[in-house]
Amino acid sequence: MARNIACVSRRNFIKKSSSVALAVPLMPLVNPFNAEGGSTNKGLQVHLFSKHLQFLDYDEMAKAAAKIGFDGLDLTVRPKGHVLPENVKRDLPKAVEAMKKYGLQTKMMTTNVLDAKIGAERQVLETASNLGLTHYRTGWLTYPEGQTILESQEIYKALFKNLETANKELNLIGCYQNHAGNHVGAPIWDLPPILPSRESKNLGAQYDIRHAVVEGGMSWELDLRLIAPYIRSIVIKDFKWGMKAGKWQPINTPLGEGMVDFDRYFSLLKKYKINVPVSLHLEYDLGGAEHGATEITIDKEEVYAKMKKDLKFLKEAWNKAE
Repeated sequence: MARNIACVSRRNFIKKSSSVALAVPLMPLVNPFNAEGGSTNKGLQVHLFSKHLQFLDYDEMAKAAAKIGFDGLDLTVRPKGHVLPENVKRDLPKAVEAMKKYGLQTKMMTTNVLDAKIGAERQVLETASNLGLTHYRTGWLTYPEGQTILESQEIYKALFKNLETANKELNLIGCYQNHAGNHVGAPIWDLPPILPSRESKNLGAQYDIRHAVVEGGMSWELDLRLIAPYIRSIVIKDFKWGMKAGKWQPINTPLGEGMVDFDRYFSLLKKYKINVPVSLHLEYDLGGAEHGATEITIDKEEVYAKMKKDLKFLKEAWNKAE
């Protein structure tokens, strides 16, 4: 008898839920901040993560990126980066000038900025703004052991609200990257509660599909569906699970040789009308260039060839996705 009552209750619940769902109009998951004015038929704007060319000076870096076929560079403006934060007023203009010389877009940079009230971090943002850069990746956050996750989220929500205000003053777009591991944003579900809003024009997410698949496994599509309205830039890279030093861990691969389903991913980006600046990362073996080395152990032409191969795969995969 109890089982029959339970079955009837479930049927009634499903019936009522379905009626409610049918009564609510379906709203499309549209990102109003895509870079192509609502169209996703155009090619992506692909910027090479300059970390992988830190063995070159600014002129050679820009020349190489342009020759390979990139639209721009995602400049590393952080400790051990192409531009050191303490030298940003002197060196960022030099890097931007070199990029413009070779026809590259000068809109993206990767930083460790989290608090614009700190003088050194404010200086990075002000310099970038004066030079016309528009998008930057923020620093990462973690959850301290000494306080609950909810307490941390309240603190970070206030931090991001202040950062959004600074970005608005400087006409910048800050982007927080989801990174696998014990980082804020790794599960994706914890980002919307601390980001300002879906409509914010000055602070959102930098969605990294590689890290999303590492953390989400087969549920990454749900993560994307949730974070889609917040995405202001994206990172592209690939990986597969493998045994290393006796432990299973993610192993970075060239695009198309790992576990990221780019056909499905790009189809969903088009469905959600997301076409924002892209930063291409190459985290597999590049003779040290994958780690931002200033000296590499393989010929630079081999590095360029791998970059060109990944770029070709990326553009072809985007164009064929439906």
